[in-house]
Amino acid sequence: MDIKDNRIDAGKAFDWGKTSEYYAKYRDIYPEVFYRKVADRGLCINGQKVLDLGTGTGVLPRNMYKYGAEWTGTDISPEQIEQANRLASESGMNIEFKAVSAEMLDFPENSFDVITACQCFWYFDHGKVAPEFHRILKKDGRLVILYMAWLPFEDEIAGKSEDIVRKFNPDWTGAGETKHPIHIPDVMYEFFEPEDHEEYELEVPFTKESWHGRMIACRGVGASLSPEELAKWDSEHRKFLETVPDRFDILHYAAISVLRRKD
Repeated sequence: MDIKDNRIDAGKAFDWGKTSEYYAKYRDIYPEVFYRKVADRGLCINGQKVLDLGTGTGVLPRNMYKYGAEWTGTDISPEQIEQANRLASESGMNIEFKAVSAEMLDFPENSFDVITACQCFWYFDHGKVAPEFHRILKKDGRLVILYMAWLPFEDEIAGKSEDIVRKFNPDWTGAGETKHPIHIPDVMYEFFEPEDHEEYELEVPFTKESWHGRMIACRGVGASLSPEELAKWDSEHRKFLETVPDRFDILHYAAISVLRRKD
């Protein structure tokens, strides 16, 4: 399913379905502290019903399943949901997944204690989703927005890999990240109030293969390049990786923002 949004990559189409297998294999990379920062806030734990938006291959609900919450995951891409169902089933996890966009949710009122959005919040039509999130959350429900990105200006390998992506996809807006709080559009504050936020740095371990796979699984590469462009990118990125150690850490930063539902 091609997605076009003038706010993203100058409107260049991307399709997560094209990279779902790479996403399933190489995007499950968040360190345990990433999940613990959520659970330590009393969120996504036993006794709570949680909706994970833009769930992709179900990375967040699968990794937080041990904390005891009852999870539902949604994503606009049927291919991503197919991978999520497969991975959850292989692990014996009872998680409900649905292929539906955040703008087309049809859950009853007061369905969830928590809504999570990891790596996906900026894709939404916030004017449409804000009242809908408010409707399906319970009283005092929380909206938890999560993000993690490599830091290309501080990490040499990440910076060089990013340069290669931009060579083939110059309008890619995922480049040039710096550490900062998650941006919350003003319309969200009509329905939610800010409760908490945190930004922190962390090192994420990779091998040459897993880093190459991680890069393919990003929007600027596997989801949007043509087969010919992807082949050229693949060749150049592999050549670059010949110059780096077999194992290395990539400097990232992670961020969490918690919003409380207004009465």
